[in-house]
Amino acid sequence: MTTAPDRLQPGSAQVCVQCWSLNNSMQHQTYQPVLPCINKYLQYKWDKSCYEMHRKRVQSAKATINTTPPLVYGHLLVKRKKQTLEEERLSTIQRENHMLLDKISHIMRTTGRIDCRNDYVKKSLCSDKRQRDLLQIVKENQQIFRRLSQCTPLYSVQLWQEQWLDTLNLMESIGRFPRLSSTQTSSAGSPQRQVALSKEKAAKKSKMSTQEDSLSMEKQVLECEIGEKKRQKESEDKSQSEDDLTKVNE
Repeated sequence: MTTAPDRLQPGSAQVCVQCWSLNNSMQHQTYQPVLPCINKYLQYKWDKSCYEMHRKRVQSAKATINTTPPLVYGHLLVKRKKQTLEEERLSTIQRENHMLLDKISHIMRTTGRIDCRNDYVKKSLCSDKRQRDLLQIVKENQQIFRRLSQCTPLYSVQLWQEQWLDTLNLMESIGRFPRLSSTQTSSAGSPQRQVALSKEKAAKKSKMSTQEDSLSMEKQVLECEIGEKKRQKESEDKSQSEDDLTKVNE
């Protein structure tokens, strides 16, 4: 019974080497050449050398059809111009980030710079003159409105109403049939009463309109005065801020 290779006894390696050499030396006896030969040993050696030469030629042979991939050129894969532009862009971004970081750290360490304020007041060479002209126009409008409210009318509405009533009485007296019955006249009221009511309504309406106009004029005057005061205050604040800036710079 043969033992497994991992259970060989000491000295079994020498036995294996001897067996292998024996087999190699005896291979020519089992060799069957294609053509008849006189010496199998020599024929075996010649055929073996020819086969090895053939294998070497096959391994070193070059293919008729080139199946290798094409050459890869570095300037086509790596675009230097694009890399330089990207590096410049990143360097610009990095520089701006550093500048922003310096500004933020300065603001955190101190009270901050003053350039964050915007105290600019819209300047105009003729703003004062326009304000004076506007006040003058408002005053003139008030005077005109006062004169219009105080002046008496040239035509008397009451006289026209009385003439119209006389005309109505005359038309009723000369008419063949009365225009209104007794019940209609009693329900509608007398013409004198209608005239009085119309006068009262007109007086109330005119009084209300005059009050509204006077209120609107006073409101315009107040708005103009408030605007003037606001401009004066803004100019004073601006001058004071400029003085503070000059003191800080000094």
